[in-house]
Order: sequence, then structure tokens, then C-alpha cells
Amino acid sequence: MDADGTNPRRLTDNGEHDSNPVWSPDGQHIAFVSDRDGNEEIYVMDADGTNLRQLTDNGERDSNPVWSPDGRQIAFGSNRDGNAEIYVMDADGTNPRRLTNNRGKQ
Repeated sequence: MDADGTNPRRLTDNGEHDSNPVWSPDGQHIAFVSDRDGNEEIYVMDADGTNLRQLTDNGERDSNPVWSPDGRQIAFGSNRDGNAEIYVMDADGTNPRRLTNNRGKQ
């Protein structure tokens, strides 16, 4: 929608849950979480809802994407290694790296 609350536009339309949208620093893209493939994964699309791309696909819960200030990376939470951890990946979904080492249980 516009900054004044007018002209809301639906950007996703599927039978599953889409959540946690975040704008890229340049305003050109939106990263978000969706369980449209049966697991919560990180997706990105152009700001007008086109060019949808799935960035993660590991069969586990990925959540809470956040863009780096330069827009080149996305940080996110995941339990892909058995515990809740923080990861970072390049903005195109490549090169995921775990940043934390949580020894606790989920």
C-alpha cells in the first residue's frame, strides 16, 4: 500500500501461510516466509509481487529473514542443524552459513 494507507495490493495468493515480509534496503525486493512447499522456507519476490524465488529448501523451519544494510545478504533463523540457530546467506539464496552454535535443545 501507499505510505498513507491507500491502494493496498495483494502480492501473494496461495492456500498456505505467507508471513514476515521485509523490504530490501533498495526497496526493490521483499523477502518473506512461506510454507507453500510444506515447510517454512525463505522466499523473495520483486516489490510488485512478480519474480517469486524460493531461497531455502532444506525441509526444516526457516524464519525471520532480515536484509543486510547493503542488500547483499539475508540473515534468518533455522533449526536445520537440530537446534535453533542464526544463519546468513547471499541474497540469491547461495552460500548459507551458520553464525551461532546453540548447544541447547529446540
